[in-house]
Amino acid sequence: MIEEGSKRGKAMVEKRQLFMEMRAQNFDVIRLSTYRTACKLRFVQKRCNLHLVDVWNMIEAFRDNGLNTLDHTAEINVSRLETILSSIYYQLNKRLPTTHQINVEQSIGLLLNFMVATYDSEGHGKLTVFSMKSMLATMCGGKIVDKLRYVFSQISDSSGVMVFAKFDQFLREVLKLPTAVFEGPSFGYTEHSVRTCFPQQKKILLNTFLDVLMADPPPQCLVWLPLMHRLANVENVFHPVECSYCRSESMMGFRYRCQQCHGYQLCQSCFWRGHANGPHSNQHQMKEHSSWKSPAKKLSHAISKSLGCVPIGEPPHPVFPEQAERPQDQPHTIVLESPSRLDEEHRLIARYAARLAAEAGNSTQCPPTDLSFNFDANKQQRQLIAELENKNRSLREILQEIQRLRLEHEQASQPTPEKAQHNPTLLAELRLLRHRKDELERRMSALQESRRELMVQLEGLMRLLKVGEDEEQKQAAQTGGSPHSSPSHGAGCSMPMPIRSTSAGSTPTHTPQDCLAGVGGDVLEAFAQGVPRNLRNDLLVAADSITNTMSSLVKELHSVDDAAEEEESHMRNGGGRDAE
Repeated sequence: MIEEGSKRGKAMVEKRQLFMEMRAQNFDVIRLSTYRTACKLRFVQKRCNLHLVDVWNMIEAFRDNGLNTLDHTAEINVSRLETILSSIYYQLNKRLPTTHQINVEQSIGLLLNFMVATYDSEGHGKLTVFSMKSMLATMCGGKIVDKLRYVFSQISDSSGVMVFAKFDQFLREVLKLPTAVFEGPSFGYTEHSVRTCFPQQKKILLNTFLDVLMADPPPQCLVWLPLMHRLANVENVFHPVECSYCRSESMMGFRYRCQQCHGYQLCQSCFWRGHANGPHSNQHQMKEHSSWKSPAKKLSHAISKSLGCVPIGEPPHPVFPEQAERPQDQPHTIVLESPSRLDEEHRLIARYAARLAAEAGNSTQCPPTDLSFNFDANKQQRQLIAELENKNRSLREILQEIQRLRLEHEQASQPTPEKAQHNPTLLAELRLLRHRKDELERRMSALQESRRELMVQLEGLMRLLKVGEDEEQKQAAQTGGSPHSSPSHGAGCSMPMPIRSTSAGSTPTHTPQDCLAGVGGDVLEAFAQGVPRNLRNDLLVAADSITNTMSSLVKELHSVDDAAEEEESHMRNGGGRDAE
């Protein structure tokens, strides 16, 4: 009796210990319930060392302890739960290096008492299998897409369709976690929680399930779940920016930038606590940043993105096959290797096979006539022109970003009058820097004018192609022949073509044809002989010219940034000498 009483007293102490440590972190000062809940659950996860256990290792532990053979409604007592947790943590220590071993007994005690307090509030001494699986799969480490795939395998039927009653049970279990950390009023379970996640869908497959739960924003009742994973990803992210409120010279974690106040940024601690100063207000829209990119990297990334060197947008998760999957904790299921990479490879192979089949089908068709050949060539030319126009539209966004960076650089490089009046050398260097910036601005203006004229020429070229096709169709209708002749010059005479600016590197050329008078060099050469030459090569040359010009502009910006850094160092040294 004495021994049993001592064990019960020790369990009560360990139960209170975790919550006392959590309260000491002062998470309740966070004004947003979503961040408050995510921070508390992240603290529990790390304090119990669950962040070191991957979801695939957790699934393997379920299978090794025979949980895959039990029904979800089956109950297990606390002693067996302790045995399962012991196997999880002892296997974890085997995988960890000797210098990073964890205190297994302490981790078992903390997690066991937290689970009992969360799922056995009435003191029956038993938990259901589904409660334990839901809690451990949610609170362990790993990618959120892998966790949600495992959850879906537990709540779907043999045909791969989600069972709403099982999903409702999952919400009941997983929403007990916010309640356990005293956030139940914000994220407690209600009878309408299922329909708030899937208001209209009746047949939920895996990809639909992932789309909904990984959307931005996710369902309101589960909005804390992806945020908890984002917190784990940004804990060690460094931002070399000063907080506009606490004046900390660096930020760790999230960074928040005001969309109305220029240059106003807050660290995650100040933003979570609702701090604001100056013209900024808590009602202003803030953008959350989880990484830091220098202005030069932002510009180069934007240029690469506009020229198609990087993908414009990535899907939130891989697209998985819609056929039913075996529950991932069943035997003969590979769990040690994430299937997302294999699915991606299968998808690429299928796409490549479909392309080969399409090319083979086209090759078996009858030989094309001159009419179809010319039509395909004109179609390819129009597609190429459309792609160049899209890239030119993205260049406008790049130029706007350049203008914004230039303004920020001007504000940062403004010298103080006290330092400038005592340092003539600094004044001369600043004048030289301003002169160099003026030259860069003139070059930017010339590039903008050249780009505008190039767009006008491309639009005119597209009209010429359309007029040529119309003339071919008219001639074919009158003569009954195959319209394969080149566009007539008379049809294009009514549309004036602007002369390319000399700042873009080309000079105007004149020809006897009235319809080509004033046309720029590349377009004139394309139509000078009466039969258009390969316009694809000409347009690609134009695109390369734009790319080379933007590359030189980026180099100029880098040189200006280097010069600004040198000026700032001179200003600091000058200030130090003045103080002496």
